[in-house]
Amino acid sequence: MTRSLPNLDSLSLVEQVAQMVVVRASGHLFDHQIQYPEWEPPADKLRFWLEQLGVGGVILLGGSAGEIALRSQQLQNWAKIPLLVAADIEEGVGQRFAGATWLPPPMAIAALGRKAPGIAEDYAAWMGATTAQEALAIGINWVLAPVVDVNNNSNNPVINVRAFGETPSEVSHLAIAFIQGAKAYPVLTTAKHFPGHGDTAIDSHLELPVLPHSLDRLREVELPPFKAAITAGVDAVMSAHLQIPCWDAEQPATLSQPILTQQLRSYLGFAGLIVTDALVMGAITNRYNPNVAAVLAVEAGADLLLMPLDPEGAIRALCEAVNSGRISPARIRESVERIWLAKLKVCSPLMATVDTIAITSQLSPPSTTAKVAQILQTTQIVRGSVPLSTATNDKLKRQSGRSRNLIVVDNLLATDFLDPHSPAIVLPAKQGYITQLSDCHTPPAEPNPGLAQSTLLQLFIRGNPFRGSAGLTHGSQNLLNRLLRANDLQAVIIYGSPYVLEQFLPVLPPELPCIFTYGQMPLAQTCALRKLFDP
Repeated sequence: MTRSLPNLDSLSLVEQVAQMVVVRASGHLFDHQIQYPEWEPPADKLRFWLEQLGVGGVILLGGSAGEIALRSQQLQNWAKIPLLVAADIEEGVGQRFAGATWLPPPMAIAALGRKAPGIAEDYAAWMGATTAQEALAIGINWVLAPVVDVNNNSNNPVINVRAFGETPSEVSHLAIAFIQGAKAYPVLTTAKHFPGHGDTAIDSHLELPVLPHSLDRLREVELPPFKAAITAGVDAVMSAHLQIPCWDAEQPATLSQPILTQQLRSYLGFAGLIVTDALVMGAITNRYNPNVAAVLAVEAGADLLLMPLDPEGAIRALCEAVNSGRISPARIRESVERIWLAKLKVCSPLMATVDTIAITSQLSPPSTTAKVAQILQTTQIVRGSVPLSTATNDKLKRQSGRSRNLIVVDNLLATDFLDPHSPAIVLPAKQGYITQLSDCHTPPAEPNPGLAQSTLLQLFIRGNPFRGSAGLTHGSQNLLNRLLRANDLQAVIIYGSPYVLEQFLPVLPPELPCIFTYGQMPLAQTCALRKLFDP
């Protein structure tokens, strides 16, 4: 059955308000696969939200690309009105959904640009196009990227390599290229996190950061990339859960009318969708009742509420605010009109009703030539940002027979880049290394008595949501110090943060091989280890 968007005048107040809500959904098809039950509803409740309440969108996490193709179609079939289907795919669709292309972090592209000016913008455009194309192939029509924060704080625990760079110019040029690359496809793009989350040392998933800068500083550093993204035609801007006293001493940006309406709408002239960052994050939930936060966000100027803790309660609270005169019906209508314009772009009748066979046929592997070119493109980005010491590989090969491969990660229970078949494990094993793993749940790994005192140390460290820090844990730092004192280190590979590399280099012996790559995905592991082991 072909569906189109209904006439706005036919929608009740409840239906209009529901269109402003974006709920989280598991990308898996069955309830027993739900990984985050506090945030991801079971099928019956999700179907009720889509079919009866008529919520406007979903954000998906978890599952493979193949599952998402089926899941997105299932959700569209349930929905009263065609949905915006969103995903946080800042590093390509494969970052979240297995089987699709996992791209290097945006900061890797900026690093290439500093080595070969001009090439970074081409890569950023290719990154935008690849992400958009693969998103559409599995039913995602809203890309929650690019990140346009200027990461000029090396201690930033959550933005870090997700940013394109450390200067407004660098970020602006690459964000424009990404958006232009994606615009070739009917998807929405999103500049985030307004007005800039790059100069914080606190993760807003956990607490409320404060950005104490002056108005002049904000307009010089934080705002230019958003201006650039708006000029490039970005469809949506996501708010940040930040306190910015020079604009609003009371409310965080997400709930601030002076920031969302006066600065973003009026000063920057943005006419597209304003979407909140996830309202389940600690910066909001630690301080506000969830339904109060929903009302404040709409009063501030938000068009879409991302992941309210209680979607039904948020809809009721907003309807009550309208009925009491606190929020005008015209204000709700303004947001829904913007949502309709976005849906007209990406939720055409054909796209909203395409059947499962049509969707899954788009997942057929591209020609061998195209796939190889895609992989090579990614490889070039990764390899282009990997420095290597002048130490010889011969020494490694002679020692590798009785050595250990020590892999340190934040949390082994939450690593989507590491499994028994990952290159970080398999490639050293082929060289005779014995694998040991260490994370926040385990004591620092001691050498196996049967091994020689020689360690290949692989560190997976970068800023990530909920991590709370951007560098080594205390235990990992102690482990490194012990290995250095005992002269047990054979080589070090760092996957992730360039700021960790900067901390390491002064303490590492100059003859010790040290490899760095921004990426943590299997391809990055292969590139780094081949530099270490291959002739």
